[in-house]
Amino acid sequence: MSQTPPRIHVERAELDALERSIRLLDDEAIVQVTIADGTQVEGVVSARPALEVFRTADGAEGHNALLRLDDLEDPAVPHYVWVGEITAIDRIGSA
Repeated sequence: MSQTPPRIHVERAELDALERSIRLLDDEAIVQVTIADGTQVEGVVSARPALEVFRTADGAEGHNALLRLDDLEDPAVPHYVWVGEITAIDRIGSA
C-alpha cells in the first residue's frame, strides 16, 4: 500500500479497538463514521477493511486499516478513512 497512516497502533487495547471497529464495517453497510477531528463521513462500505502492518520512517512497526466508503450521492467518489482515527460508527442502512 502506498498510503501511510497518521498513526500506527501497537498496544493490545488499541488493536482490540481496531478489530471491534472493523467487525462493525460489513461489506455494503451504509454508515456514518466520526473521525477524531470531529469530521463525519457517510457512505457505503465498499469492502470490510483489513488490519495491516505498517512501519514508520524510524522502523517502528504497528497496525492500522484503511476504510473505503463510496459516497452516497455519487458512488464513483470514494472517501478513505483510517480506522484508527474513527471515534464512532453509526450504521444507517445497507445497500
